[in-house]
Amino acid sequence: MAITTGTEAPELAGHPLLGSMSDLKNDSLGTFLRARREHGDVVRIVAGPPGIRATVYGVFSAEGAQQVLAGESANFRKDNAFYQEIRESFGNGLLTSQDEDYLRQRRLVQPLFTRRRVDSYAAAIAAEVTTLTEEWRNAGAEPVDVLDEMARLALRAVARILFGTDVDAAVEIVGSAFPELGAYVLRRGYSPLNVPRSWPTPANRRAAAVHRALYEVCDRIIAGRRSSGGASPGDGQDLLTLLVEAESAEDGSFDATELREQVLVFLLAGHETTATSLGFALHLLALHPAEQKRAHDEVDRVLGGRAPGAGDLDALPYVTQVLKEAMRLFPAAAVIGRRAVAETRIGGVTVPAGSDVIVAPWVTHRHPDYWEDAERFDPDRFTPEAEAARPRYAWFPFGGGPRACIGQHFSMLESVIALAMILQRYEFEAVDTEVPVAPAITLQAMGPARCRLKPRQA
Repeated sequence: MAITTGTEAPELAGHPLLGSMSDLKNDSLGTFLRARREHGDVVRIVAGPPGIRATVYGVFSAEGAQQVLAGESANFRKDNAFYQEIRESFGNGLLTSQDEDYLRQRRLVQPLFTRRRVDSYAAAIAAEVTTLTEEWRNAGAEPVDVLDEMARLALRAVARILFGTDVDAAVEIVGSAFPELGAYVLRRGYSPLNVPRSWPTPANRRAAAVHRALYEVCDRIIAGRRSSGGASPGDGQDLLTLLVEAESAEDGSFDATELREQVLVFLLAGHETTATSLGFALHLLALHPAEQKRAHDEVDRVLGGRAPGAGDLDALPYVTQVLKEAMRLFPAAAVIGRRAVAETRIGGVTVPAGSDVIVAPWVTHRHPDYWEDAERFDPDRFTPEAEAARPRYAWFPFGGGPRACIGQHFSMLESVIALAMILQRYEFEAVDTEVPVAPAITLQAMGPARCRLKPRQA
């Protein structure tokens, strides 16, 4: 039975012929903020010329985000063009799979992400942070771009945990391939018309070459691991070994293609999101000396110069609050898309069946109903008392509902350990005060975030 049509969502004003196409192309995050500010929590945004216009419903309240991601998640699927482009480039792993494929993958992968298993990777994370901070000490007085440096750190850390000692074989190709494939996916995902990927255009040929190189390095490592009976060259506890060994009577095991697709998703989601959180946390602390000193004091008091472990996370609440506030202001998943299966109502307005819907942490994390003076950096927004006073989905950098990020604890473990160790060793002074950003598969900085580093006394 169809839902009785209710109030139609207000439409964001745009160009008479092209709607909001140029606004979205030039500054989509600013356009979504303006849509909420001018029209409220559910807004219809139309873009493109007549005949190929696209309509998306922006849902900006915490309650609306909860409805889309959790309460009515079965009605909001990953069926839009953007997710299809990700599937084509990175495979049908946990990020993009649906229905029984997703449930089977999740059941096989879930044991790899128990808190106990994830906590066992703390030493590997700490080793990568130590290597990076020693490189900084030998680099002289030149400023460093903390966003680039955290991307390098996060990629090496997740590759080490995923591949064991096979890190160098993957890092170079992944570090160059992901940005290029991500840009290709973004262009195609937001274009109203695309030529088939099989056509030999310059863009398609470049993407295909990068795609082959990325697949080849993953396939080579996976084939080597399978031929050795699943044993890694290290201690046998890396994620690839566990993926090779994952099996159940109900779900079987992963074949070679499925293994590659899970590996690519873990590499993509496991390094870009953490890198964004860490990089902007350092950038924000560099801009706010009082908050930086408070974080330094906590690290010194709790750790006393030793490396942190998984058991120290609860003893570093302010460092954790800094990271959560960085994720509020710069959420790696700035915009999350879905497609409505059936007609529904959100916030009192009707969303037709088949509509593209977005929820936007970028906007909800700045919503004045939940955040006073929202652009101000204030880690005390994340004290336990302050968090308890807000709606559950006022802050959702890891998504939510049944499709919430399976690696949330891993990301927080890595981020807290890395930030604490970096603060043990350095003070930061910002060179760049503004860092423009734009959404891609994850939030991308469009400029540097350079900081001067001052080694602290041991």
